[in-house]
Amino acid sequence: MELQRKIDFGVFKLVFRAMAESDDLEIMANHFAQLLAASLAIKGCVIFVLNPQTGELEHLASFGLSMNYLHKGPVKRDRSLAESILGKPTVIRDTQHTDRLQYPEDAKKEGIRAIVSIPILFSGKVIGALRLYHREVWDIPEEDVDSLMVLAEGLGLAMTYTRTVSALKSIRQTVLDLHGVWTMEPQ
Repeated sequence: MELQRKIDFGVFKLVFRAMAESDDLEIMANHFAQLLAASLAIKGCVIFVLNPQTGELEHLASFGLSMNYLHKGPVKRDRSLAESILGKPTVIRDTQHTDRLQYPEDAKKEGIRAIVSIPILFSGKVIGALRLYHREVWDIPEEDVDSLMVLAEGLGLAMTYTRTVSALKSIRQTVLDLHGVWTMEPQ
């Protein structure tokens, strides 16, 4: 039986438009998570950013999951679906039949039955992870996993771009503030 693909050109258009229309990282990431979860008709989506100092995946944006689940504890890169931090997609088609989850009881309480974890890359380096959560066992087609990899690369580019724009705006404002101090005439 051939698995039905869920990611088509329409999903790409929606998600890429959400990334292109915002220069605010949190707003862009939240729109991305909401649109992706809704388009795929899944329970939820979380976007994590890798903290290189702590080795933890830090929550950036999410949709569809409870606050209890989101704050269950630190998400360690080497304990939580570690393959995605090595740059490879990870598919847990049935969370009740795996030992690869860091918080299996929390997943069960949340009603999560399947997880797909996709690395977010920029310039060949992992900068985060895109996690998709489903209420049911999920036999996701390989083509959809490939499409998610492309979306996650776009997300990595958008995340880097929005961070850069934010940093440049901050620098610009600092220069303008300093220029005002330097050009003030003594009274």
